[in-house]
Amino acid sequence: MIQCSMNEGSYKYNGAKALVALQEIHIKEFYNTWKKAKELDIKLPITDDPFYKSLNTLLYHVLRSSRGYIVWICSQLKLPDPKIDEAPLPEIIIENAEKFIEHLVERWKLPLRNVEPELFEDKVYKSNWDVDFCIESMLEHAVMHPIRHKYQLDNLIRQQTK
Repeated sequence: MIQCSMNEGSYKYNGAKALVALQEIHIKEFYNTWKKAKELDIKLPITDDPFYKSLNTLLYHVLRSSRGYIVWICSQLKLPDPKIDEAPLPEIIIENAEKFIEHLVERWKLPLRNVEPELFEDKVYKSNWDVDFCIESMLEHAVMHPIRHKYQLDNLIRQQTK
């Protein structure tokens, strides 16, 4: 099991601290599963989804989305930009993924430490895909996104290695 690298730094809202820690754990677990799928040359199902064309585009999608969630949250809460680099493009993601994940995880830990608890649920905001989310819901979505894609890859690995 992946351990969270988060120290016992204080957060005004422990729910945020927990979700930031879970986001780290699950992005790393997804990446470990992705590496296994890559090693096994797992084939993704044919789809029109541009982010599901290859294992590299899937990794790009998950990492790009993780960055996007915290950038969106900071924007809605009028917090400073978390200064997370763009995710490496699919063409160069293999050689850059680990370094980017380390950077992503470290930058995720910073912005929500001093946000008052009530701001996580007090109102909803339009997501980039035009769905209403409160901040806590977007954090939960950010945690679930790599879990869902890990689940997909686990199933494909099982199916293709029988």
